[in-house]
Amino acid sequence: MVQKVAVIGAGMSGLTSIKSCLEEGLEPTCFESGPDIGGLWRFKEEPEPGRANIVCVFFKFNPNSSKFAFIFAYGCLKTAVVSIRQTADYADTGQWVVETEGRDGRQESEIFDAVMVCAGLFNTPNLPLKDFPGIESFTGKYFHSREYQNAEDMRGKRVVVIGIGSSGGDIAVEISQVAKQVYLCSRSGAWVVSRVGPRGLPVDMMYSSRMDQMLKSLFPSQSSRTIEKMLNNVFDHELYGLKPQHSISEKNTVVSDALPARIISGRIQLKKNIKEFRGSTLVFDDGSAVDQVDVVVFATGYKYSFPFLPPNLQEMSGYHLCLYKHVFPPRLSKPTLAMVGLIFGQGSQSPLAEMQARWATRVFKGLARLPTKEMMLDKIATLTGTMHQRYKKNSKDHCPLYTCYEGTPIQVNSVSYLDSVASQIGVKPNMALLLLKDPRLVLFGPFTSYQYRLSGPGRWAGARQAIFSQWDRVVRPFNKKVDPKALKIRMVPKAPSSVVGMVLFSSAALLCGSFYNT
Repeated sequence: MVQKVAVIGAGMSGLTSIKSCLEEGLEPTCFESGPDIGGLWRFKEEPEPGRANIVCVFFKFNPNSSKFAFIFAYGCLKTAVVSIRQTADYADTGQWVVETEGRDGRQESEIFDAVMVCAGLFNTPNLPLKDFPGIESFTGKYFHSREYQNAEDMRGKRVVVIGIGSSGGDIAVEISQVAKQVYLCSRSGAWVVSRVGPRGLPVDMMYSSRMDQMLKSLFPSQSSRTIEKMLNNVFDHELYGLKPQHSISEKNTVVSDALPARIISGRIQLKKNIKEFRGSTLVFDDGSAVDQVDVVVFATGYKYSFPFLPPNLQEMSGYHLCLYKHVFPPRLSKPTLAMVGLIFGQGSQSPLAEMQARWATRVFKGLARLPTKEMMLDKIATLTGTMHQRYKKNSKDHCPLYTCYEGTPIQVNSVSYLDSVASQIGVKPNMALLLLKDPRLVLFGPFTSYQYRLSGPGRWAGARQAIFSQWDRVVRPFNKKVDPKALKIRMVPKAPSSVVGMVLFSSAALLCGSFYNT
């Protein structure tokens, strides 16, 4: 019986995996190569090997807080996992040998009943120098965004940032405050989304309900055009030189509140892809050039790698690891190893990792079962084929539900994917029942993980109230004297009163529930 679980990595996915193990009565031991917990979310003055040096929106915590004392009790910091392998009697026990190495060079090995790999996606910088002819002649300094610390070193310099993802946009904005000039290069442009929505409220709270996601799934083209029109009303992407050829549903957006202002002020100039380097001069695809460039920042993303995994667990399906529902290797005779956190969705990523961890621990304990190897491989092959079919025109384009090229994590529809995994452990909301009894509970309002605590294993008695009080907790910090209801925010719309409306909503719910059936 599974009892001892090795958790590799103490970042977001690792922490929620520890929590899930404890909820199921398992004994986790977390191995973290860094000196502290938090992984990607912990800022480092110096970049560490195998870890990104960026901080995205998540939660803040005090390392000395008692809330996190239990995490340290289950963690081995400054301890890297060198390898994991099956024990000699794996066919009977499903156990693994985990070999580790501390900062002092001492190596140890320990046997575990199960392993949760939570090492993250952002561990190997992607520095495609071969794609930039003449880079060896560049007389300035270049580095990957992982090595970026602060803008002070860029003061008074000409800086080129390659890549318009969220990290590239944020770095360009920060550098533009002190640099002589910043140039932001992009091959295809991007749709830029602000964190602040109408009336100064969080945009992800405004447009993340199940109903919103259903409409996007049922009417993708119309929904994309509507969203693009809304974004262009904030600032015209074509006028700013940002308008991409792809629709907003076909590629990840760039989240930035400050980028448009820095562009219109001239502090950031947009450029096409770099054609070649000529000493300190950079020539772009459109024939333009920039002279006397001092620094080039490659915000070109990351590749994920897991060198400690045995070769049989690094089987690929398309551009990605061969995993059932992006968690379980299908060829293992015992399902005692899970990969947690290798996907992206809309909005917060923590609910995705938490659901994967909840599912994995239930499988470890035998409380949830996986399909046969053949069924899992068939599902994986079908999904991979669907992904590549949608990329026939250009292998580096994106499709509405997935991203599909080397070095990019799988992009999923958060609602559909979470429902799909939740159904495996019995915590998926009963849409038919809720539509009749309490339709506002899960169909309208912000989509948050409280919905998966309404019933089943891990049920929380306060989940219902937490759902209905979400907007209250958002508004109160701004002004405690203001009643959120008085602001007339569309917090939880009224349920449809007509039979026709109910039928339409029910149909939409059923379609959404079956949308992600892999």
